[in-house]
Amino acid sequence: MRIVPFLITTAISAALVITLNTRLTIAGNEAPAFGSFLSPQHGFWQNAEPVSEKFNSDLTFQQLTGKVEVYLDERLVPHIFAEQENDAYFVQGFLHAKFRLWQMEFQTHAAGGRLSEILGDKDPRILNFDRNMRRLGMVYAAEIALQEVNKDPVIKSACDAYTKGVNAYIESLTTSALPLEYKLIGYKPEKWTNLKTSLFLKYMSYDLAGRDDDFELTNAKSYFSAGDFMNLFPAIQDSLDPIIPKGTVFEKQKVFPVAPLNVDSVYFNNQDQAFTESTKPDHDNGSNNWAVSGSKTKSGAPILCNDPHLGLNLPSLWYEVQISTPAYNAYGVSFPGAPGVIIGYNDSCAFGFTNGGRDVKDYFEIQFKDDTRQEYSFNGQWVKTTFRVDTIKIKNKAAFIDSVAYVQLGNDICPVMYDKSFSGNRSANQKYYAVRWKAHDASNELKIFTMLNRAKNYGDYQAAVTNLHTPGQNVVFAAKNGDIALRTQGEWPAKWKGQGDFVMPGYDTSFLWQGMIPQDEVPYQYNPERGFVSSANQKPVDDNTYPYYLGRDYPPYRGYIINKRLNAMSNITPQDMMALQTDNFDAGAAMAMPFIISNMKESDLNASEKKYVDILKAWDCRDEAGTTGPTVFEIFWTNFEHAVYDDEYAKAPKVIMRPFWSNLVDGILKDSAYKFLDNTLTPQTETLADMVTGALKKAAVELQQVEAAGKLNWEKYKGTGIKHLAKLVPFSRMDLVTGGGGRAINATKSDHGPSWRMVISLTAQTEAWGVYPGGQNGNIGSKYYDSFVDQWAAGKYYPLWMMTKEQTGDKRILAKMSFNK
Repeated sequence: MRIVPFLITTAISAALVITLNTRLTIAGNEAPAFGSFLSPQHGFWQNAEPVSEKFNSDLTFQQLTGKVEVYLDERLVPHIFAEQENDAYFVQGFLHAKFRLWQMEFQTHAAGGRLSEILGDKDPRILNFDRNMRRLGMVYAAEIALQEVNKDPVIKSACDAYTKGVNAYIESLTTSALPLEYKLIGYKPEKWTNLKTSLFLKYMSYDLAGRDDDFELTNAKSYFSAGDFMNLFPAIQDSLDPIIPKGTVFEKQKVFPVAPLNVDSVYFNNQDQAFTESTKPDHDNGSNNWAVSGSKTKSGAPILCNDPHLGLNLPSLWYEVQISTPAYNAYGVSFPGAPGVIIGYNDSCAFGFTNGGRDVKDYFEIQFKDDTRQEYSFNGQWVKTTFRVDTIKIKNKAAFIDSVAYVQLGNDICPVMYDKSFSGNRSANQKYYAVRWKAHDASNELKIFTMLNRAKNYGDYQAAVTNLHTPGQNVVFAAKNGDIALRTQGEWPAKWKGQGDFVMPGYDTSFLWQGMIPQDEVPYQYNPERGFVSSANQKPVDDNTYPYYLGRDYPPYRGYIINKRLNAMSNITPQDMMALQTDNFDAGAAMAMPFIISNMKESDLNASEKKYVDILKAWDCRDEAGTTGPTVFEIFWTNFEHAVYDDEYAKAPKVIMRPFWSNLVDGILKDSAYKFLDNTLTPQTETLADMVTGALKKAAVELQQVEAAGKLNWEKYKGTGIKHLAKLVPFSRMDLVTGGGGRAINATKSDHGPSWRMVISLTAQTEAWGVYPGGQNGNIGSKYYDSFVDQWAAGKYYPLWMMTKEQTGDKRILAKMSFNK
């Protein structure tokens, strides 16, 4: 009978083996296979990095042509010294993979519409996101860009070396050394390719130049009268202080875009509505940058500052690095996924970026012959459609096959992003919309960074930045010879007034883009008399003097207050610039507060409501942690905005544009009897005082709830947190104590804000400071995972160390990695 216990034991063992190596569903969520995840040899235990980890290593790779030495400093910043430039990129790729591999792969999976492949489709938003990215043409755009890179032997060789470095690390990986996210989600890394680098760069184009409001504005135009539309969505804000000062004389116009003869009937006055909404990048993806000349600084040397505002994630978007080769010596932040330094400085100059924010993505309604989409109407003829069949793999399920039509509009091949099979949450009509996006055009964006890394003067800067096509950026520059400059750089469509604000007819050439703004007409400043250049995503020029149409929606307040402060400053020090970069003054609120307080009917308020008015009266319009004024203002303003506009929107379609934040302030400052103050749903005529007081009463109810929850202090209400890329809360840093807000120079919101702060003083011996909200190591088990977060939240900086080979014995060096052939 011994066989019975043996069989039972064998069955139990087999069941345990199967169970422990199967991904189970627990409480609706898929758990990792516990056998491998809990394995002492290969599981998550292996991701716990010893506190005293030194990272010393001596490595040999046949792909190298010379020797590379890497010195990791006490913050785990690598200082790469290479005898040959491409070897530096090989090592940079190796280090990116060593410290950020999962992040690199996850972001390129997202860019390529491949998240379903690793996450499955239990949440339908995942497949919807993948289809959105495929149909936008992200892979198509990356393939075109890669073809352009392959034509440039310098950039191609840099990418090849970088890719080999990433793969050298991947090939060395053991199961136990896999980043924890792979073990949790249950997949393994694949080989890196140059296409992945191209995809990552297109993901940045999506983040910075992928937003549009065409459908929302189309519906607003159809819903409101022409007069009301212009009042609600003006082409220029009264509070605008443009990047290029008013009164600047521009180059003579060379391209003359002409509106179609039937533009009024089929475009501006067309009452059709387009019910489409889709995944979009954050509207506030922007930044601040400026450079002040030596005439305004205490040292007599220029100072350059930059803080790009992007999503706050762990691992961070940025990876700090120094690259020293015979061709150049540069320090700054890099993108894990691409070679080179993106924002930083070298031995001669410094450079930084803010988002251009212009509309380079337009939609065209396509008329297919029938639902087969085999032919479409263009210039009075039926034209054959081409198709791209996308196979979207889905974890543990059959693949999803998506057939995307591509149409040729003039010289441009455009994907039909929305059709009857993919609506982007469309709830009504069954029309077809093709997207014309500048990121689809051939470009070689890596070239600008390669050239800026080695730039020595203004001429080098000019030659470098003209290679930036999409995403268009405001590129700031300062050099040790005293030059400062800023170009609103990009390849921008030359548009007639209003072109691209709304969905356009795609049945002939008349509504297509008619050319690009010539590069010598791109607005720029070089050593201006006022002694500084700056940008904060505001409109680049005054519409009265610049001949091309640049769209409507630009945030005015950060640019306004930065220019005001810089104009007034002298004897500027780097510490002054750090204080300005982290300044929490809300210029928009400061413009609104006088009419709020003066029109508040306090006699109509009870004691609890008056308490919040008193908080507003005492508030200095600064979004500081530990204060309650910003919370009271934000909740009041939200109620005020709804009180003013909700009656006008009562019967509006679901997908529609709301007025710009600045429009309500500008409208009331211009006319206290602002047309939209009256509630059209009531018999009486409301005044500004009625609306302000009524909004405060409604806000008070919400404020009492917020206060009861212990969240009246601004940092608690705002709830700034840095979320893990996969939204894994235990791997995130939440509820940070930090000030700032969307209209402050320190534009820190709940999950968005300054992703890298940098101040560079171009004295004889460069002095530099920086910080980002993360850490150098993407391993959650490392003390370097989030080691900069507290410093960033407090508005403090680290000195940036441009190491020299003579400093190899410096006490700041934590470890040395040698790479040999």
